[in-house]
Amino acid sequence: MIYPEVTLKKGEGRTVNAGGMWIFDNEIDSINDSYENGVLVTVKAFNGYPLGIGFINDNSKIRIRLLTRNADAVIDEDFFQRRVENAWEYRKKTVDTESCRIIFGEADFLPGLVIDKFSDVLVVESLALGIDVFKPLIIDILKAALKKDNIIIRGVYERSDAKVRLNEGMERIKGFIGDEFDTNVEIIENGVKYIVDVKDGQKTGFFLDQKYNRLAIQRLCDSAKVLDCFTHTGSFALNAAAGGAKSVTGVDASDLAVARAEKNAALNGFSDRVKFICADVFEFLPRLEQSGEKYDVIILDPPAFTKSRNSVKNAVKGYKEINLRAMKLIKNGGFLATCSCSHFMSYELFTETINKAARDVHKHLRQVEYRTQAPDHPILWAANESYYLKFYIFQVCEEF
Repeated sequence: MIYPEVTLKKGEGRTVNAGGMWIFDNEIDSINDSYENGVLVTVKAFNGYPLGIGFINDNSKIRIRLLTRNADAVIDEDFFQRRVENAWEYRKKTVDTESCRIIFGEADFLPGLVIDKFSDVLVVESLALGIDVFKPLIIDILKAALKKDNIIIRGVYERSDAKVRLNEGMERIKGFIGDEFDTNVEIIENGVKYIVDVKDGQKTGFFLDQKYNRLAIQRLCDSAKVLDCFTHTGSFALNAAAGGAKSVTGVDASDLAVARAEKNAALNGFSDRVKFICADVFEFLPRLEQSGEKYDVIILDPPAFTKSRNSVKNAVKGYKEINLRAMKLIKNGGFLATCSCSHFMSYELFTETINKAARDVHKHLRQVEYRTQAPDHPILWAANESYYLKFYIFQVCEEF
């Protein structure tokens, strides 16, 4: 098939040449034919060297998202079947697939598309115009691949309601793809039960990327007094309880999140040991300090304090503040689990921020481990945007 041909400027395409999948608007020199946004185009370097095939969209600064680096590839049903089946086979080898992310956009070479599996339900998020055209086909292929493993999908829900769709010139949409079903889906992760609201929960309904980080804190919590900040629907708090914590307090600023967390605690029979409070964490931590409270384990799982480079400076202040306050509240020899889910808060900057907080409160940090997102959210080394979650566990010690 002959596609419109895009030629890059001399000296541009460095990201693509390094293995990336994005071409920005200022990198393009010429396009040899007319086209509609969302169609496939062939991309060439300034000297005519073929770089691959991708989707083009004039509405986005990410002008082209590469689908393949093979300029001779045939983009048909077989092409997408190979991509989807490879993604599923990878998950089967690397994670518990009862609930997992099966498609993770560029990291699975299907740019702009996310598909999560919650038990027997799929949740789809489409963030790029080009992939949107192939969305029905990809869903059908995935359902067929799962059926081969005796997994029958009873429903598909679309959560393409993120603001970033507007950058692609697309409307924000959500709703059923196919037959309607109960959108409160019960899942089990690390032995803990949750009700996932795929219709109105955040993003696709549940944060699967922290799966094994939640499991990692279980072993620290036997007989512990635990504080879980930014608890959302209670996932870290419930893992603490599953690990044998004697008491757990979860804090979140959302009444809705707290109500869901309480239901999840009851579902697991943890209501006697786990309580949730609706409060602003930034205001709540100083109050705990004033009251003299101390904890064996504190977990900080905040939302992304920055979603752009322009707001990183303020984000650093936020991360430093909560980590500093938490360290003051931890008993000598207790543990701090702390993370950032912002791509723009780099590993180096996050590490430096925690270190400065520790120095300011005269604490010594002994690193237990450093983790990232679960393997079903693979980090593609050439695609920096796929690496976003930084997760530390420290033992917090008084100065000696």
